[in-house]
Amino acid sequence: MVPSREEPAAARGMSEAQPPGPESMEDAPLPGPGPSDGAEVAAEKVEVELARPAGAEPPEGGWGWLVMLAAMWCNGSVFGIQNSYGVLLESLLNETGTANDDQMVFKAAWVGSLSMGMIFFCCPIASVFTDIFGCQKTAVVGAAVGFIGLMSSSFVSAIEPLYLTYGIVFACGCSFAYQPSLVILGHYFKKRLGLVNGIVTAGSSVFTILLPLLLEFLTSTVRLSYTLRVLCIFMFVLFLAGFTYRPLVSSAKDKDSESSRFSFFSRRKFSPTKKFFNFAIFKVTAYAVWTAGIPLALFGYFVPYVHLMKHVNERFQDEENKVVVLMCIGITSGVGRLLFGRIADYVPGVKKVYLQILSFFFIGLMSMMIPLCSVFGALIAVCLVMGLFDGCFISIMAPIAFELVGAQDASQAIGFLLGFMSIPMTVGPPIAGLLRDKLNSYDMAFYLAGVPPLVGGVVLCFIPWIHSKMQREMDKTTGGEKMEKMLENQNSLLSISSGIFKKESNSII
Repeated sequence: MVPSREEPAAARGMSEAQPPGPESMEDAPLPGPGPSDGAEVAAEKVEVELARPAGAEPPEGGWGWLVMLAAMWCNGSVFGIQNSYGVLLESLLNETGTANDDQMVFKAAWVGSLSMGMIFFCCPIASVFTDIFGCQKTAVVGAAVGFIGLMSSSFVSAIEPLYLTYGIVFACGCSFAYQPSLVILGHYFKKRLGLVNGIVTAGSSVFTILLPLLLEFLTSTVRLSYTLRVLCIFMFVLFLAGFTYRPLVSSAKDKDSESSRFSFFSRRKFSPTKKFFNFAIFKVTAYAVWTAGIPLALFGYFVPYVHLMKHVNERFQDEENKVVVLMCIGITSGVGRLLFGRIADYVPGVKKVYLQILSFFFIGLMSMMIPLCSVFGALIAVCLVMGLFDGCFISIMAPIAFELVGAQDASQAIGFLLGFMSIPMTVGPPIAGLLRDKLNSYDMAFYLAGVPPLVGGVVLCFIPWIHSKMQREMDKTTGGEKMEKMLENQNSLLSISSGIFKKESNSII
């Protein structure tokens, strides 16, 4: 049964009647500007805020540090395995006896590319499940599905079935485990959100450094199937880590907030789809531009992670420690995530986007320089710089989402963005593999991979200007509403005063 309109009002009256806590409710910060519009939406946000207890700010630590470590393991397990697919690709081609078959290289590249793309493609759905069932349940179930997908892949002896087991089942599970790890951090941290995001996303860098070494050892000593079973241990630990995403609000408060939300949907007469998918966030122009610019920049982003090892084997055949190039990207990516995550805490508002623009410029430039490196040491230097700015791009994605749409809409804002990112990240590496097959060289593939980040960076330049313009318009509207309220309050006070004065005059007479 949908609650009536009077219920939120009654709740509001009760909360107003309660004495203020240690912090006055007037001083409690309201959510940032979001995509919701209209007087009813504003009233709903006020109702939700008044229903919260005083001092409901994120704790900035405590249990949150354990949550941070769990989210760090999640990022490491998911993207460490994905970024190390180049090692698995070599082993897969060798075991199937198709290492010299160019057509099979193209097919095998699709497995890793599909897997990375599906992780991001499923994120909008994962964000809806996160909103409905909470971060904990979504993450735990996702890790279990990922475990099943990876274990199933270990029993496959051909490339084609891997599209299902590794590319879809494993990737979908990773998506449902990964998306809540981004959202839960905003529940426990606010002032340190940039730093914590940097530490969490550095998890994938640490794993990207260590996993290629582990995988090279495993694939050279045991078969690929046993290597994948060892990786299942990482997913099992991820399953346990999901239980740490403990919600801060009690179940009773969750029910209150739920009934308030469904009352809101009843008043607005939203369809069931709109209850779950908050498409209204695209009314925020700055966010819409962001979700266009980021995917545009990522058509060449994943190409080095898939094809760099193959390129190094072809170009530098005499080198023994070729896996060091992936390790270099992982090391400096971790440094970049920590460094730029901390820097982002000091960059005000949406100006954090400038850090992403800078990162895309250098990522595009370094991609174009990979074919120009005729000395292995020069290639290592290029990978070090690329990794540093890769870390910059990743670490500030969630803080920018919070700035653009506010904390209430951040979950689906991140989910939609990751969903859009899936298309270029899935398409880019196979196209690079196709170019290599046609031209017998990766040179043109890496040159072209550097163009989209530069174009996407140019698009992102418009976001701070659009956002500041929207803020000015909003401030004007809010200022006018405040003035009207002040006038109404003054008029009501005057009428009350005049009534009291008349009453006293009559009693005197």
